[in-house]
Amino acid sequence: MAYSAGLFFLLLSTCHGQLVNTLSRSPKISAQKMNQSPSEYTNMRAEFIAGLNNEDVKLSIGELILKYGYPLEEHEVLTEDGYILTMFRIPGKGPVVLLMHGLFGSADDFVVAGPKNSLAYLLANDGYDVWLGNARGNKHSRRHVSLDPAGPAFWKFSWHEIGYYDLPAMIDYSLNMTNRRSLYYIGHSQGTTTFFVMGSERPEYNEKVILMIALAPSAYLSYTNSQATQILARSGGLIKKVLNNNGIYELLSDTPLIRIVKNILCDAGPVADILCNRIVMSLNIFSYTELNATLLPVIFSHAPSGASIGQINHYLQGIVSGDFRQYDHGPDRNMKKYGRVTPPSYPLAKISAPVALFFSDSDLVCSSRDVYKLRRKLSNCVDMYKIPNEYHFGHVDFIWAKHFRNVIYKRIIKLLKTHV
Repeated sequence: MAYSAGLFFLLLSTCHGQLVNTLSRSPKISAQKMNQSPSEYTNMRAEFIAGLNNEDVKLSIGELILKYGYPLEEHEVLTEDGYILTMFRIPGKGPVVLLMHGLFGSADDFVVAGPKNSLAYLLANDGYDVWLGNARGNKHSRRHVSLDPAGPAFWKFSWHEIGYYDLPAMIDYSLNMTNRRSLYYIGHSQGTTTFFVMGSERPEYNEKVILMIALAPSAYLSYTNSQATQILARSGGLIKKVLNNNGIYELLSDTPLIRIVKNILCDAGPVADILCNRIVMSLNIFSYTELNATLLPVIFSHAPSGASIGQINHYLQGIVSGDFRQYDHGPDRNMKKYGRVTPPSYPLAKISAPVALFFSDSDLVCSSRDVYKLRRKLSNCVDMYKIPNEYHFGHVDFIWAKHFRNVIYKRIIKLLKTHV
């Protein structure tokens, strides 16, 4: 495993070299374009260093929830294909709301911003019965009835399987536990992708969803402007093959090695001053204007939470194809699995559950043009909410922005109360 980990970081450093060269030529990351002056960056670093002393950095998700005075339950959910998923619940007397995280994320994503600005806590404050899902393979859901996560068979999935198996299992479980017939679903990024898979491939589940709210909806990725994503898309198949051939089937899991790398990237030292700003921030998933730098140490202590190579490659395939379709196994395997050379597109018109789309012109991962394309494919889109341009929401600002409560949550709660 040490050799495999070393090979991964060699590949990462190679991609990073190409990334840095690309970014250095791009005007998109200049201080002016990012609305960040040198003095603002200095202030951000000071806030970040101050945040390193926050005790939440060392607390688990359960400890965080209990610390802030909320009740907590932990549940195990078994999928049809044998994966054992962990769900966290903040019980309430109101309707059930299921929250689903993005790629490399976990249930932690919805609580790390603290009680005044985290979606899970805000919903609990308003009386909702909050269920936090975890997709197979992340740090909370690394078990199977017969497969070992140390072996390749465990990791033979993409986000298709998460949508086809994991979401239905978690929906059924939470509804059975609460004796309810339907729930609200709020997903971020991959949490929207997997819903679109479920709603189109298992349309019977649409009846169990009162309303689906998509934060940074990720289906079509033709116009993604993320430099890192574009680079990876051009070499995704090769990287997957090399990693798999060397025993690497997951990326950025919550391991001691990853924790060491995170500490090097973003601690208080001079090396971090270069790396954290020039690499991490240059990925353009945060907005400087919405970034709470004091919160970053807490975020980095809980994320990333791991994902399979298949999940990543499935997204990269979508960038290349320009379509929202099932996993491309290659012509021969596609013929055996799908009866055709190319994978079929997801029949999005089958999604009958009401869907609300939250998006931003400043999201370089999920562009507005792709969201409008998604809207045209959906049969029951009840709301299109573009974040006002003055807030410059990046991809993760939909869950961690300074103005999350006013810009996002107020709209969410209005929609929940409208659709009953």
